[in-house]
Amino acid sequence: MYDAKNIKFFRDLFAKHNYVMTTAELMSEQVYYADIQRLMEKGMIEKVKRGFYHWIDEFDGSEIVIINRLFPDAVLCMETALFYYKYTDRTPSEWNIAISKNASRKRTKIDYPFVRAYRVEPALLSVGELKGEIDSTEVRIYDRDRTICDILRNMNKMDKEIFNKAIQSYVNDHQKNIPNLMQYAKELRVQKRVKDLIGVWL
Repeated sequence: MYDAKNIKFFRDLFAKHNYVMTTAELMSEQVYYADIQRLMEKGMIEKVKRGFYHWIDEFDGSEIVIINRLFPDAVLCMETALFYYKYTDRTPSEWNIAISKNASRKRTKIDYPFVRAYRVEPALLSVGELKGEIDSTEVRIYDRDRTICDILRNMNKMDKEIFNKAIQSYVNDHQKNIPNLMQYAKELRVQKRVKDLIGVWL
């Protein structure tokens, strides 16, 4: 059994690591296998993937904290970005992230939070990226124009209602940047779709 002092130690330790720690980080703090197992049995931590543990006891933070910790090299995209820009009113059931196609597929096989990874050419990963904020946490996210190019690339895999609303919302958004849109469309090879599906509205 852990007393209040022990629990505070573990809570403070995880807090310093944004509530997600690796096995190596825990061991460097002299927290070993038996402690990890005991903390899981007591419902204080959970294993989110091999070698990563999340502090859940009294954790009231956002899932985005965990996403940032697990995927510091990823960029929020697709329906997550659509929701961020209010181009859809449907709360996504999973976090959509763009990640290098060279990244190990094992990295995105996690039990929590729910993640859908879009694998991107490394040279295109940072195109249209900017800093945003979700639940008081800084995030990497694509801008409006890159987001629209992305949904055009993946339109056949999307819910038609979400897709159509996103296009109309973008067309009516005074913050859209058409020169950016056309530049991204060229780099992402969706110029024809931009012309056919957005050009008629501009």
